[in-house]
Amino acid sequence: MSSPVDDLRSRFQGEFATASSDADLKALRDRYLGRKGGAVAALLKEVAGAPADQRPILGREANELKREIETALDEKRAALESSKAPAGAVDVSLPGRRPAIGRTHPLTALRTRIESIFARQGYEILDGPETEDDWHNFEALNMPAEHPARDMQDTLYLKEPWVRGGAALAVRADERPATLLRTHTSAVQIRYMETHDPPVRIIAPGRVYRRDNLDLTHTPMFQQVEGLVVGEGVTMADLKGTLIGFLRELFTPDTPVVFRPSFFPYTEPSADVFIGCQQCKGSGCAMCKRTGFIEVLGSGMVHPAVFEAVGYDPVKITGFAFGVGIERLALLMHGVEDIRLFYENDLRFLEQFPL
Repeated sequence: MSSPVDDLRSRFQGEFATASSDADLKALRDRYLGRKGGAVAALLKEVAGAPADQRPILGREANELKREIETALDEKRAALESSKAPAGAVDVSLPGRRPAIGRTHPLTALRTRIESIFARQGYEILDGPETEDDWHNFEALNMPAEHPARDMQDTLYLKEPWVRGGAALAVRADERPATLLRTHTSAVQIRYMETHDPPVRIIAPGRVYRRDNLDLTHTPMFQQVEGLVVGEGVTMADLKGTLIGFLRELFTPDTPVVFRPSFFPYTEPSADVFIGCQQCKGSGCAMCKRTGFIEVLGSGMVHPAVFEAVGYDPVKITGFAFGVGIERLALLMHGVEDIRLFYENDLRFLEQFPL
């Protein structure tokens, strides 16, 4: 027959085995070693009322049990303290925190996609200076002095070359200098043809500048991609096939593409290129002005005067050129109505685009 001491020891050991925190140990200490209401204190009171011949044995066993409980609780508390990480330590058992991941700007992503489409077709991707001289930006592109594109309202002219630190705008037409911020990346094409013989197959993406008022669809600085193909036997059919393939890969394979006659001083014949409205699918809406089509780029066969300016033989050589605004394509592709949103760095807007 077990004694009251053995019963209390078994009960303590069962509860002690499940204790895993400081709070659990404190509760055990209060329950078994408390001066008032503790289990050991109650046991000692029972010993006082036991028969005289059993009292010394029960008293000794009860005191031994008290010491066992105290020792077990102290050792368990010390073990818990030693297992705690020091202040400032990293708990490697915690789940990791996923870091915030940056994303490519939608205009940069679109420019990269355009470049990849033409790179797969064997086009060389070129870069050039954003400050240009009058010859490469206008004269070599068959733009006479009185052409509207050379008007001070359209072009940002510089008083002095950029390398000399002058960036003030000329205020009178008769003071107009020869240094300017490029109005298109066609100047890169001129520079390339001046130093390379045909055949030529290049695109020139980059920033361009014009004196436009900032509004829903215009900004003084925007990005263009201009392309040029030059060689023997290059025809308008090559131009059409190239641009139809490009636009249908950029948008959808069934995108309608229409060419309409236009005028550019550096191409002849020239054509504006329209695609079926991506919003109304050709049925007519406010975006396409109820026509079902939206203009996306300009193109044409390179004017012989441009070939003469760079030293090519216009009798033997033909070519085509085209230019497209990256922001304009982004507005259409993403259904954005205000071009300024692309430049305001509002994360609420930029985070809407896929990585």
